[in-house]
Amino acid sequence: MADSIEQNRTSAKMVRPTPPTEVSAPEQVEYRLHSPQLPLAVYREVAAHLRQIEGVNTGLLPQTSKEFDYLQSQVGGVWIRYAADAADQCQPQVEAVLTYYGDRYGQWETLSK
Repeated sequence: MADSIEQNRTSAKMVRPTPPTEVSAPEQVEYRLHSPQLPLAVYREVAAHLRQIEGVNTGLLPQTSKEFDYLQSQVGGVWIRYAADAADQCQPQVEAVLTYYGDRYGQWETLSK
């Protein structure tokens, strides 16, 4: 029986996956923003609100501070990304959402990548 298993292994052809064809990724617009006093729950709300805009991807950045401060956010910020060719549609909507939350919780600060 061991001989037949070994025979099946050697007779089986090795199937190699074909490498993916190189497709250039569409150019992306990306923002990284932070609002020092914005609570974690509101960051989550902002991200959910932005995800409702067609073509927009977003997520939360980790906190980078080494010390815990109860009055600071537990998140480092929010990233927002969409295709550059969709900027005419996405940009005004993204700005409207950010302005809404900025007016209520404090101005947004741009983070470097």
